[in-house]
Amino acid sequence: MKLTDFIDEFGDGLLSQVKSQNPAIFDPELDEGTAQYQRRKAIMDGLKRQPFKAQADAVQASVKLLVDHNQPAVVINAEMGTGKTMMAICAAAAMQATHPRTIIIAPPHLVYKWRREILETVPGAKVWVLNGPDTLRKLLQLRAMLGLKTTQPEFFVLGRVRMRMGFHWKASFITKKTMVEGQVFEGAACPDCGSFICADDGEGHFMPVSPAFAQVTLGDRRKRCEAETAAGRKCGAALWTLIRSGRAIDSMHDLVLGALKQMPTIGEKTASRLLNTFGEKMLGAMLGDNVYEFLNLMDENGDLVFSDRQATRMERSLANFEFSVGEGGYQPTEFIKRYLPRNYFGLLVVDEGHEYKNEGSAQGQAMGVLASQCQKTLLLTGTLMGGYADDLFHLLWRLNPSAMIEDGFKPSKTGSMGNAAMNFMREHGILKDIYKESGESSHRTAKGKSLTVRTSKAPGFGPVGIMRYVLPNTVFLKLKDIGQKVLPPYEERFIEVAMTTAQQAAYDAMSRSLVQTLKQALALKDSTLLGVVINVLLAWPDCCFRMEVVRHPRTKALLYTQAAIFQEGDTSPKEAELLRICKEEKALGRRVLAYSVYSGTRDTTARLKALLEANGLKVAVLRASVDASKREDWVADQVERGIDVLICNPELVKTGLDLLEFPTIAFMQSGYNVYTVQQAARRSWRIGQKLDVRVLFLGYAGSSQMECLRLMAKKIAVSQSTSGDMPDSGLDVLNDAGDSLEVALAKRLLSEV
Repeated sequence: MKLTDFIDEFGDGLLSQVKSQNPAIFDPELDEGTAQYQRRKAIMDGLKRQPFKAQADAVQASVKLLVDHNQPAVVINAEMGTGKTMMAICAAAAMQATHPRTIIIAPPHLVYKWRREILETVPGAKVWVLNGPDTLRKLLQLRAMLGLKTTQPEFFVLGRVRMRMGFHWKASFITKKTMVEGQVFEGAACPDCGSFICADDGEGHFMPVSPAFAQVTLGDRRKRCEAETAAGRKCGAALWTLIRSGRAIDSMHDLVLGALKQMPTIGEKTASRLLNTFGEKMLGAMLGDNVYEFLNLMDENGDLVFSDRQATRMERSLANFEFSVGEGGYQPTEFIKRYLPRNYFGLLVVDEGHEYKNEGSAQGQAMGVLASQCQKTLLLTGTLMGGYADDLFHLLWRLNPSAMIEDGFKPSKTGSMGNAAMNFMREHGILKDIYKESGESSHRTAKGKSLTVRTSKAPGFGPVGIMRYVLPNTVFLKLKDIGQKVLPPYEERFIEVAMTTAQQAAYDAMSRSLVQTLKQALALKDSTLLGVVINVLLAWPDCCFRMEVVRHPRTKALLYTQAAIFQEGDTSPKEAELLRICKEEKALGRRVLAYSVYSGTRDTTARLKALLEANGLKVAVLRASVDASKREDWVADQVERGIDVLICNPELVKTGLDLLEFPTIAFMQSGYNVYTVQQAARRSWRIGQKLDVRVLFLGYAGSSQMECLRLMAKKIAVSQSTSGDMPDSGLDVLNDAGDSLEVALAKRLLSEV
């Protein structure tokens, strides 16, 4: 019996039991009469921009959990495009009286978007951007202001890459001469006490080392001198010193000149003319405050220096620009931990929270440090879980370690979280014990068998885990909850594209040969070919306009060679389908966003651009060389230029960017990453979209691509079980497929041949 049918039949009784046993923390109908609700509603009503009703309810629920119920953290798990940034700003404003100062961790390309939205929403807000080389200078300024009270709402936006970046340093020592075995030897010594830096010669004797050797041994970690002084104590002097990174700026003139040339429409000559007319001091002051006085510069006759078109382009650029005089490096999270009082920041907002789930990642650990120093944490995500239970473990530990310790998930004596994570997987996730039995012929008098067991994780998160860790501290919001009047219809569709006869024959021959080679390698317990074979079979149908040479990744032996099927002027079936889609959409006045995961070594974007332009379409290709912080501005420039199609890798735009101008999205390939597909598919179905949104997935029939798309759909269904969606069958939550996309795809390939 399907779970949906079961709920339809017995839902009323079950719902009443759930409500009595697990009462909701926030109920809009019951809470509207409370003083806390009305006070927070009055604050939101006073904002420059008003949230929608569903957004306001999510904010009220989050703040009630954090403040009224005194919980350390809350998660807003909302679909892409529901306005998570707006909800976080509203929550921070509602908590301003009791939790002043909000710090936000954001992807680097969204730092200035956060700044812009805060200034457009909160009256009188002051925003500190901690994303440039002058982050340390700003933190020192903040430390100097400790004790000063202000009623002005303060927000600090910290880029997640800058968050984990430390300072630059090098080994530091002096050189001294001494006699070793009757010869003069120049050795490295401590700059403080003068003792030689020694190393074990392999026989238990410590000998002075040369400067070159010291440079190598001291270059990987910051060490201190261990020599004993006359007082009987260790010297402890640092054998390293700070260094400045990058090229030093000669003067303020050069600094301002470089800043001016970063702006659109200003070149070398214009920048020099502006400096000669207004001087570096005046221009530096304008740029340093990041104000818009610069756009309204007037010459001696009272005429504006910049035209309206120049001013418009520079205004958009100024939103992503920060002028910095000072430069210095120090890990911001470490500075906040050491030099600012604990709970100095009232609220920590973690944007794209799922990016901090990995155990050993520097940014994940830095986020955990920051969460421990703030009073409350608000985590924003559209994809809380990627399918595995341990996706949540380290995130939960960083948000609320006391609850995890209470449940018995503690670090080991050495500080390792490995056993705790495995216990969490055993209790709430899925672990597979794989038994392998093989014949053993080494016995002299009898036959024997060898049994090996290994454990691997599988996707899935049990209902008990969802009830214990997800539901009590998570606010769910779907785009459909906001209302159809706000958002247009959304449609996803798979399109099977048939290969040509020659293409299909070549693919079948390649598949048979490579899979047979893979089977032989796996029989010898060699799994190095697994990734190669899968990647080639997935990519070749889209890249068969060039010769394919498959080599063994380790031995470099030739495994297969396939000549190109399509020449430069030919059009492959999938390219023809994309061209048809683009022409149809252009006729309807709609732009197309085309995703291709092959934008590097197997680049297909240049060929797609040439094909579409040859058929009268205006095309732009967004590449990784465009700085992340400038991609929004770059896309806006291309739309202004009148493009019909934008081609890019989905990884470049998967978070934060609002691409409302592209209501039709076409995936030429999907890739493996569930997060990326879910995020990239919703780039244009967001608040503010007026047109119907169509998302198309193209795959070659009879190839591994269609199998990959089917498996991707299964993984998305599993991840949605922690996003408030109910699967058709209760077993779907546990995901009977149980493998990662790569492994599942490999199994299908091996079973077919």
